Order: sequence, then structure tokens, then C-alpha cells
Amino acid sequence: MTELFNHPLIATVLIFALIAFGEWVSIVTRARVPMLLTAMVSFLILSWTGIFPEDIMDRSQFAVLGSILIGPAIVHMGTLIPLKVLRQQYKAVIIALSGITVSGIIVISVVTVVFNYETAIAGIGPISGGVVALLITQEKLTEIGLSAIVVIPALIVAFQGVLGMPLALNFMRRYSKKIIKGIDEGTFVPMKGDSLNSENESKQGPLRASTTIKLFLVFVVGAVGVGLGELTGIHYSLWCLGLGILSVKVGFLENESLNKANSFTLTMIGIIFVVIGTMADVSPQQVLDNLPAILTILLLGTSGIALGGYVGSKLVKWDPFKGMPVALTALFGFPGDYILCEEVSRSAARNEKEEKMIFDELLTPMLIGGFTTVTVASVVIAGILIQTL
Repeated sequence: MTELFNHPLIATVLIFALIAFGEWVSIVTRARVPMLLTAMVSFLILSWTGIFPEDIMDRSQFAVLGSILIGPAIVHMGTLIPLKVLRQQYKAVIIALSGITVSGIIVISVVTVVFNYETAIAGIGPISGGVVALLITQEKLTEIGLSAIVVIPALIVAFQGVLGMPLALNFMRRYSKKIIKGIDEGTFVPMKGDSLNSENESKQGPLRASTTIKLFLVFVVGAVGVGLGELTGIHYSLWCLGLGILSVKVGFLENESLNKANSFTLTMIGIIFVVIGTMADVSPQQVLDNLPAILTILLLGTSGIALGGYVGSKLVKWDPFKGMPVALTALFGFPGDYILCEEVSRSAARNEKEEKMIFDELLTPMLIGGFTTVTVASVVIAGILIQTL
């Protein structure tokens, strides 16, 4: 039986099955149980019980491809940023940044005292974003010999949506009741139609008919970013993100570059393989040893994001029940933010017209919050703070 695992394709399919199962669970639970949580916990259980061989990830070899794809993926994140909408939705941007700033200050202040500085930094990037911030953090921890705490950012990313989504949902439902009351009293003013789709336009890249060339250009920009990281000592993630934004601005790349090259899904699967692979050497004892730090960072980080969202909301004169969910998108991002908007508008509205009004009121700020935190701020925070170790 174990000989079957030796074939790279079979080993890859077995690990891929965990990701697909996690995606199914996420769909069935309407994103309440994150895909990454299911996949990672399943991998750990199968590895610890001996069902999976210890070196199944090495046998798969797919994680090697995933590690190459990190740079292009960050470039792609830069091409996702709708600059025009960011300017129009500056209040949502301020609230989102306020949330992760307050969270970061609290986590560093408390966790450094209770545990140590390395533990605080291990959690601060992932708590403000997603998979890419996790990889940046894990890469540095392994490089400087702190692999014992590599489980901290991984489990924070796996569990953060479990805390963030119910909290955001509760705030959004409270705000939707105020919208209904405003509609009844004639005081509700719908948001201006700053649609992401209508504003997220850019110059077209060269030879745009060829998906192969589109993909090649993303890799070129990613390679330049990695090269600049080697030459300057500034983390390559920051270069790749900045070059992705600039490449769209000058027309070298298109918006949503990997989507246009029909390569985004495969890229993300490869990166998730890398994330799961970082757990291959994690023992049950390491999880137990780091559990107090993980829970502390999750609770402090979530509370800090909500508090920062409240402060930011007051600053820009938004209802806190509208602003705090925008800040909390740092804990789940897309598609969780979209799903929550659908769920709240459908459950709160009394008719289709009200459902659309509530959905339109919630959607754009939530998406912008996710773009600001998960796509931009988490990469910047992780790329800068991890260099202080």
C-alpha cells in the first residue's frame, strides 16, 4: 500500500483531496468553516496517525511548484487593487487600516510581554491577512531557525475566520435593521454606485490575445521582484506587490492578471500545498505547546481589529455596525465578505427591492476592506516586521 504513495501523481491527488474536501465543507457551511482549516487539520490527523507517510509532501513534488508561484501570486495581488475605487472608498480604507493597526499594537504589546517578541511577530502578519502573509512569515521563521513556532501563523490563518465571520455577521445584521428602519422612515440614503466592476479597469497588456504570454509577463514581473529583494535586502513580497500595482498602471499587465491568464486557481492550489507542507514536521506536542500563544493572538487580534474598526468608524463618521465588519474582513477576506453580504441582505430584507438596497450598501465597503487588509496591508506588515527578527 505504501508503495502507491511513491508515485508523485498519487501523492498529489491524496493531498489535493484534502483541499477539495475543505472547499466542499466551506461551501456547505457557507464559509463558516474555512477551507484551509479543514485541509490542514485533516493533513495533521492523517500524518500523526500514520495513514500518510511522513514524506508524502516530498513525494508529491507539487509544493515545489507552489513555492515558485508565490512571487507571481503576489504580483497578481497587486493587479487586483482597484485604485479608483480605493480613492472613492477612502473611508472603508481608513477603517480597515485602523483595525489592523490597533490589532498590531495590542498583539505586539501584550504577546511580547506574556510570551516573547518572536511569537508576537509570528502571529501579527497572518492575523491581518491571509495565505501570502502566512508564507512570508513561515519562510523567515524557518530561515532563522525558529521552525518550532512555525505552527503559530499556520493555525492562526486556519482559525481566524471561525472568530471573524460570526462577529462580522452579527454587526452587519444590526446595521441592516437600522437600514430597514431608515427605509420605513424615509431617512435612508443609498450609497453611490461605486461598483468594483465598473471602476476596476486598466490599460490592456501587450499581446493580450495570448494567455501564455500573459502568464509569462506575470512571471517576468515576479522574477524582477524576487531579484530586487535579493539585491536590496527589502523583502521580495513588497517588491512584487509594488511592481504588480505599477505594471497595471503603465499597461504592462492587466487587472486580475492570473485570472486573465487562466492560471489563478492552479496558482492558489500550488501555494496551499506549500502552506500544508509547512505542517509536515509539526508534532502534536508542538501544537499543544503553542496553543496558549495561538489562542491569545487570535483573541487579542480579533478584539483589536474590532476596536480599531470602531475607532475608524467614529473618525470617518460611519455607523460602527457598518464599519467594524469592514475592519474584520482582515480575518476572512474574499469570498467570505461577499457571502456575508448576501446572507445578511437576504435574511434582513422584506422584499427584493430592500434586499438589493441592503446588499449594495454593504458590498463595496466590505470588498474594499478585504482588498486593503488581505491583499495589501498584510503583505506589507509581514514583509516589514518579519525583517526585525
